[in-house]
Amino acid sequence: MAAQLCVALDGSDRNWIVTTARNLGPHVNWLKVGLEAFTAHGPDLVREVSTHVPSVFLDLKLHDIPTTVARAAANCVRLGANLLNVHAGGGRAMMEAAAASVRAADPSGSTKIIAVTILTSLDTTALTELGSDHQSESLVLRWAELAQQCGLDGVVASAREAERIRRVCGPDFLIVTPGIRPSWAAGNDQRRIVTPEDAVSAGSNILVVGRPITTADDPQAAAAKILAEMKS
Repeated sequence: MAAQLCVALDGSDRNWIVTTARNLGPHVNWLKVGLEAFTAHGPDLVREVSTHVPSVFLDLKLHDIPTTVARAAANCVRLGANLLNVHAGGGRAMMEAAAASVRAADPSGSTKIIAVTILTSLDTTALTELGSDHQSESLVLRWAELAQQCGLDGVVASAREAERIRRVCGPDFLIVTPGIRPSWAAGNDQRRIVTPEDAVSAGSNILVVGRPITTADDPQAAAAKILAEMKS
């Protein structure tokens, strides 16, 4: 698939979220509703956002016992999410249960479920502090392989790991990449960041961009600029 752009609607102000969705939805492939927005406004917000864009990524990073995650994943499908995610750190049983639940809720297979590997705000230093003796890149690859074995459609991963994931998991494995920062935008709190061009070259399928677009003076122009960089 050609690389696609997803705009992150990260915020708590419902009016801002809906207005941004209305203004940007016709110009991008995806809009992302994350934890902050969902906990502020709930399922109705997901339904409303879905009226303004072709596809919605419901980014809740589900992580609990297998039964709970399976039921929550099915609820995400019923809300109209086209893409949802779970934490790979929840383990094999949890990911298998989530994947089976999504397939049962949407037998067409159009709803995709992916695993979060290592958050782009974490680097090897942070992982060491958490007690992991793995480099971030090796842990991402290990969890991506596990997610594929569990029947998930792909992973959330930094573009720095995308090329290796693509080699190991094949051409049909979905790679969703946050932490995208064009050269003209600030890095903010992301550490493992790359440019749109680098992410596409590395094999990322969906690029998730937030503040470089949503806080720009002209968000539509910023989105168009990033889309042009992706195509270049």
